[in-house]
Amino acid sequence: MAVERPLPTPVTSTGDQTRIHNIGYRSYDGPRLGRAYARRSLYSQSLRGAYGLGRSAKSKVLPMLLFVVMCVPAAIMVAVAVATKAKDLPVDYTRYAIIMQAVISLYVASQAPQAVSRDLRFKTVPLYFSRPIETADYVRAKYAALASALFILTAAPLLVLYVGALLAKLDFADQTKGFAEGLVSVALLSLLFAGIGLVIAAVTPRRGFGIAAVIAVLVISYGAVSTLQAIADVQDSSGAIPWIGLFSPITLIDGVQSAFLGATSAAPGGVAPGTGAGIVHVLVVAGLVAAAYGLLLRRYRKVGL
Repeated sequence: MAVERPLPTPVTSTGDQTRIHNIGYRSYDGPRLGRAYARRSLYSQSLRGAYGLGRSAKSKVLPMLLFVVMCVPAAIMVAVAVATKAKDLPVDYTRYAIIMQAVISLYVASQAPQAVSRDLRFKTVPLYFSRPIETADYVRAKYAALASALFILTAAPLLVLYVGALLAKLDFADQTKGFAEGLVSVALLSLLFAGIGLVIAAVTPRRGFGIAAVIAVLVISYGAVSTLQAIADVQDSSGAIPWIGLFSPITLIDGVQSAFLGATSAAPGGVAPGTGAGIVHVLVVAGLVAAAYGLLLRRYRKVGL
């Protein structure tokens, strides 16, 4: 016997069942910290990122390893000086960065693209410039962060040498003077290398290309200039050696410190630039730093649109 099933009752919607929830947007009533705070935040974030802090463990390996590589030779020199009761350190403060220039170049090549390439690759630069930060703030923060990271990398082994020299009871006045000269030298190096590295890295969003380009400019230029200086020394053209040094960043710094900071030149034959050539070296360093800053401003005015 078939049982009849009742038909389903149609559901009718009424006005009472419809709800429009207008939550709106709440205005922000707190303090507005402005451009200075944004610039400081970007600086601190970029500086931490230069050593992998706040990032994955993999990102910390290379910068921390290079930092250790920079400091270990200084620690060994100090241990030898203390053990042998030497009357002076094996290496002058101003020479240490010149000797370790390959490690410094590798650090710049690895961290300059990290500072700027990701923002270019993921097209997040316009978000920085929405408000309140501006193009100049972004460039200053990134430049200052990489220069600070380089200064930490190059000044730390000098501090190790200085503390070791005091522990070895070397002359306090001489060691303090040499340490101060070394700090001035690595400060100039940090500004120059950071500017060059950022300009090259900002050209391409591809990090691998940026790394290769920075290595090519810093390492190959130094090798080419050193070779030409050696040829000039062999051919008794020592007067040309300081001028050839204008075409490589590391030899530029060597020329400045040997002309004005009392350092021994690392050029073949130990030929140091005279006062006139030394002034030209200083002007070229200042011009390159200013040019790097200007090129970065021009670059980010375009990509920030």
